[in-house]
Amino acid sequence: MASKAENTPSSSAEEGKASQRTLSFGFREVAEEEKQGLVNDVFAKVAARYDQMNDLMSAGLHRLWKDDFVAALNPPKKGACHVLDVAGGTGDIAFRILERGGPEVRVTLADISPQMIMEGRRRARAEQRPLNRLSFTVANAEALPFPDASFDAYTIAFGIRNVPHIEKALAEAWRVLRPGGRFMCLEFSRLDIPLLDALYDAYSFTVIPAVGRVVTGDGAPYRYLVESIRRFPAQRPFARMIEKAGFERVGWRDMTGGVVAMHWGWKI
Repeated sequence: MASKAENTPSSSAEEGKASQRTLSFGFREVAEEEKQGLVNDVFAKVAARYDQMNDLMSAGLHRLWKDDFVAALNPPKKGACHVLDVAGGTGDIAFRILERGGPEVRVTLADISPQMIMEGRRRARAEQRPLNRLSFTVANAEALPFPDASFDAYTIAFGIRNVPHIEKALAEAWRVLRPGGRFMCLEFSRLDIPLLDALYDAYSFTVIPAVGRVVTGDGAPYRYLVESIRRFPAQRPFARMIEKAGFERVGWRDMTGGVVAMHWGWKI
């Protein structure tokens, strides 16, 4: 039997390795355990102006992308359907699902940021959304507080690139979906059009942080958001990650030339 003293060097080495792990936070590398807190700080700062900034940054295109996304989800007009909207923020996707679906469609909106959840609740009350079919939960996408096979669909829009361990979020999506359930993701992706990609980069790295500084008083969160887009996997590698999580019939569709991509997969 190994003695306690014999185990100590190995344990120390493992702890040392763990403390040295890093993850990308935009273009910076940060300690693994620090990333979630840094991401939380970004969204705490932008929550109150999040929707206004989305309009300014995308010239309103985000509304069309989200409309298309929910149309592809196609929540039923008749029959029960429970959708989990992860990183649902201020409710843009959840509200669209309720508008498009029938009276038995319910949405649970989950977001790790309490400030974003507060803004979503405020909007829901102000816009008189059907609160009997809508619930809000502060939750981590990597460790969802829901039983296995709880939902008919899982949506995440412009949120998965901010998750420290994307593979854990995908595994959780598979776990909480019922057999036959659908995973759907809308995310900024890889534009591959000569000249246009250079213009897009110039706009992203100069205009967006500058607008963020004017509107919110701080351009740093928007620089991170732009950088996080560049660090996110391109369409095909991300599709392979979805497949690796266990999903089948995986696919994607580019939108606006690849500025955004809609990804999907089924739990079969």
